[in-house]
Amino acid sequence: MLKNIYLLFISLIICTGCSTKQPEYTFGVKPDTKEDASGAAVKLIGQLQARKDTVHITVKIPKGRYDFYPDSAFTREYYISNHDQDNPKKVGFALENLQNVTIDGQGSEFVFHGRMIPFAILKGQNITLKNFSVDFELPALRQLNILEVDPGKDELLAKIYPGGNYRIDTEKLVLLGEGYEVTPQGSMAFRPDKRLTYIRRDVNFNPLSVTEASPDVLRIKGWEQIKLTTPGERYVLRSWKRPTPGIFISECTNTVLENVKVHYAEGMGLLAQMSENITLDRFSVCLKGEDDSRFFTTQADATHFSACKGVIVSKNGLYEGMADDAINVHGTYLRVTKRLNDTTLQARYMHPQAWGFKWGETGDSVQFVESEKMERVGSHFNTITSIKAVDKPTEFGAKEFEITFAATLPQEISETGKFGIENLTWTPEVVFSDNIIRNNRARGALFSTPKRVICENNLFDHTHGTAILLCGDCNGWYETGACKEVIIRNNRFINALTATYQFTNAVISIYPEIPNLKDQQQFFHSGIVIENNTFETFDRPLVYAKSTDGLVFRNNTVSYNTEFEPFHWNKYPFFFERVSNVLIENNRFENGWDAEKDIRTENSAEDAITVK
Repeated sequence: MLKNIYLLFISLIICTGCSTKQPEYTFGVKPDTKEDASGAAVKLIGQLQARKDTVHITVKIPKGRYDFYPDSAFTREYYISNHDQDNPKKVGFALENLQNVTIDGQGSEFVFHGRMIPFAILKGQNITLKNFSVDFELPALRQLNILEVDPGKDELLAKIYPGGNYRIDTEKLVLLGEGYEVTPQGSMAFRPDKRLTYIRRDVNFNPLSVTEASPDVLRIKGWEQIKLTTPGERYVLRSWKRPTPGIFISECTNTVLENVKVHYAEGMGLLAQMSENITLDRFSVCLKGEDDSRFFTTQADATHFSACKGVIVSKNGLYEGMADDAINVHGTYLRVTKRLNDTTLQARYMHPQAWGFKWGETGDSVQFVESEKMERVGSHFNTITSIKAVDKPTEFGAKEFEITFAATLPQEISETGKFGIENLTWTPEVVFSDNIIRNNRARGALFSTPKRVICENNLFDHTHGTAILLCGDCNGWYETGACKEVIIRNNRFINALTATYQFTNAVISIYPEIPNLKDQQQFFHSGIVIENNTFETFDRPLVYAKSTDGLVFRNNTVSYNTEFEPFHWNKYPFFFERVSNVLIENNRFENGWDAEKDIRTENSAEDAITVK
């Protein structure tokens, strides 16, 4: 029988049946008081972990504001993909080793203090979070509202938001968090309407001097933005740190997030790794509404899925104001560091923000990649028969592994070349549908998985860079892998690419990082269909593709506007490098431009592209 647990943070009632007396557990924390709720969360999770049965239960938290402070919170050592690997970490809800539990916030606001991970779900089965928001009392990111600009004096006045919590050391601005400090190194420039400013990407924050004109009003001199800035613009000051995501999911099965909003996190809004089957329904990384004084949400991606499998569903979400992508799906290449024998290799995590977590298991299917050409090595997949950490007792916190395979390794694979190992078992299908992505830095959606991807019915509204990227990189980010079936349909793209970032060669950019393209024999991506979409754009580049076999662009509508001046270095609506089997047909280009005839092709056969 379904059990319901009602958590008032005054009492916890466990209902085992209508005729059974309901025991109470007193916590002594009331909502809407700013009292520390961390201890109550620790007690609640302890009771959940002590359960003897596996019947699904629902924890209902009556609507209200709850404040969580680090001193009485969980302390954990976590290694989180694509984040800073600094430990220990403070955690609000450490939902570990649980199954069949739903936490229903019923519209509550969970507000965190200091540097914390609000929710961590580890080794869980059938865990659902629903109906609450996550925010921080004092974000590490801050905002400058430009009040006055005097180019003649090379200075401006700006009001800092949130107010207070800063100091000036020898004319340098230092941002004071709750228990930490940040010296901002960069910024994001926003127009008053909360769209990122045209062309201005990753603006340095390196003024000659910062002084206080009055409380919360700063006089800034000798900053390169002064001559470009007008009153009313905002600059979001940031570092490049990624200490904690808003929600962390690791080694879980069947996780659901429903009607959950993350208003701020100093890393990703959500980071999931080595987990199977994740559903996000009305999960949002967003502002608190049109009247929110903030222009920013997260320091990095809204959602990020590293080495997951099963199906990832992300639907009905709102992603805005983040300093990176709305969704990024990928695995992680290990770099081969030593060939021990014909069936055993040592291999290592390479990126400084991606190590310490489980990479694979016995029985996983893998393939090998030559990094410079991004080509598969060997004609068959291989299987892991054993994997163990080299530099740690277990995979926890490890960077390097010794891996033995079932079949003999290709002879050329050794430490003398550049070779990566890709785990094909931990790759997901993806459904990304009915979402709104707007007013964010860098890119909209990134997909790097060989399983089927459906990206449909989304609104990409003024993404500062590329709206959709299909990548793959075994040289810098070490993020796998090649796409084999991607369907991009019924989306609306509004004035994407108002600035350029890495891999942003067109509104849709198919850009694997291939240092030695000229010697590549295989194709990296394949099976990409772009159909029935609407492109509203001020500039020319629509689709860029590199090392792609099988690309269809059909039944799309393209219209041009004058909201911005064209500026992109890519002057072609279609720019292809080393492609085959490209079909462009039945598209409608408004404003009288026959863009289908405006195609640039490099390193491809003459019959590689068909236009109908």
